[in-house]
Amino acid sequence: AATLGPPEEAGRQLGQLAELSGLKPKSRVHGLGDGAPWIAEQMEVQFGAQGSYLIDFYHLCDYLVAAAPHCAPQTPQAWLEEQKTRFKTGQQTDVLTALRSHLEPEDQAETPVRDAYRYISNRPGQFDYLAAIQAHLPIGSGEVESAHRYLIQTRLKLPGAGWRPDNAQAMLNLRSLRANQRWDSYWRSLQS
Repeated sequence: AATLGPPEEAGRQLGQLAELSGLKPKSRVHGLGDGAPWIAEQMEVQFGAQGSYLIDFYHLCDYLVAAAPHCAPQTPQAWLEEQKTRFKTGQQTDVLTALRSHLEPEDQAETPVRDAYRYISNRPGQFDYLAAIQAHLPIGSGEVESAHRYLIQTRLKLPGAGWRPDNAQAMLNLRSLRANQRWDSYWRSLQS
């Protein structure tokens, strides 16, 4: 499914897809995202206690990579690897402590350490990589990001193309049907 609509529509589609996939009262839903607050909100709305939401590890690492040279100028790669290991072993508070001692002044123009600290501290409970790893669940959203590129962007972002919202949504729906191997059944249903 895909939508150009508001977060509530994306959430509704997410809930609908989970039901189509066999969601039961005792099922667990594992969600991944880039940290946009609306994604975590929709996970909560759609699945409540049945769902958990995890920040994509790659997105987290973007913040840590930017902060590393400011936290460990001599050994930024070693510092980065240490923080990644801490996250994967449930030591998120140690990462916040490591960042806190290097926070830039509030009035500084560029604040990569402060940005990383804020990103992490504003998303409590969304970095439980240890639990996901132990449950053999993914900690990265690469598959979804890749599908977004080949399913949506290759068609909607053609050079010189412009789309009216209704037409773009119709194209997204058709691309989703084809990706889900429902293309033939969709057209058969229209002939009935």
